[in-house]
Amino acid sequence: MSYWMMVASLPLLPAIMLALGHHRARAAQLCHVALSWILRLLQGQVCAKSTHAFVFSRCTHGNASSVLEAFDVYAETHASAAVGPQIGEALNQVVKRVQPSKVLELGMHCGYTSVLFLRLLPPDGKLFTVEQDPAVADLGEELILVAGFKHTQFQVLTGSSGDTIPTLHSLLGVAPGTSDTFHLVLMDHDPQQYLMDLRALEKEGLLCPVGCSIVVILRNQKDKVLIELIEMTQAKPDCYTIKSLIPGMLELFYQKKRTQ
Repeated sequence: MSYWMMVASLPLLPAIMLALGHHRARAAQLCHVALSWILRLLQGQVCAKSTHAFVFSRCTHGNASSVLEAFDVYAETHASAAVGPQIGEALNQVVKRVQPSKVLELGMHCGYTSVLFLRLLPPDGKLFTVEQDPAVADLGEELILVAGFKHTQFQVLTGSSGDTIPTLHSLLGVAPGTSDTFHLVLMDHDPQQYLMDLRALEKEGLLCPVGCSIVVILRNQKDKVLIELIEMTQAKPDCYTIKSLIPGMLELFYQKKRTQ
């Protein structure tokens, strides 16, 4: 959805409320949700444009470390959707430990974690990054290229996580439930989608059955999604364990244990 389409939709919200008449309370709730969604997208675009302009002008092109450093410098004085150096270092340690060849990233946020992952992937590794906002996806893709990576090393998928997950089998070109599926998944998109998307990834057989780390970014430690994820691991101890929990990040480990 373009900027102007989103702006043009704002005046329609009161009309929707009036049109629904006796369902006005429900309409008000729906309008609030729609307005919040629109404003979140607009805010994300503004943040991404500002971040992109700063990083593009400050970094050394072709140098991934310089790109990440520029992101961190920007975050010191500006509100930023990038995870920042502390979580970034934790992610570095996860990647070095897991040594994945296929990584799925849900939520691009201008490419910070994309560059971080690509810098540590093996030559034959590949990153699939999903971003709902096309404008943000374009900006993030450009910074990945600025960092020195090629299109053969990553693929940007524009759309919602719910719509994209069922298409990943054809993109991977592997059978469900094999070791050639994803070894590492990062969730940094809509927290309300975390649990639903994790279940979808498991159902679709996209999590490597011999071991897959799922890293969940928790921008609000009090969000109920953390409790829901912990409850899920407790309900499915044969598949999930909590690998680590630090401020801002939860790492789950998925392994399909064989039944005797």
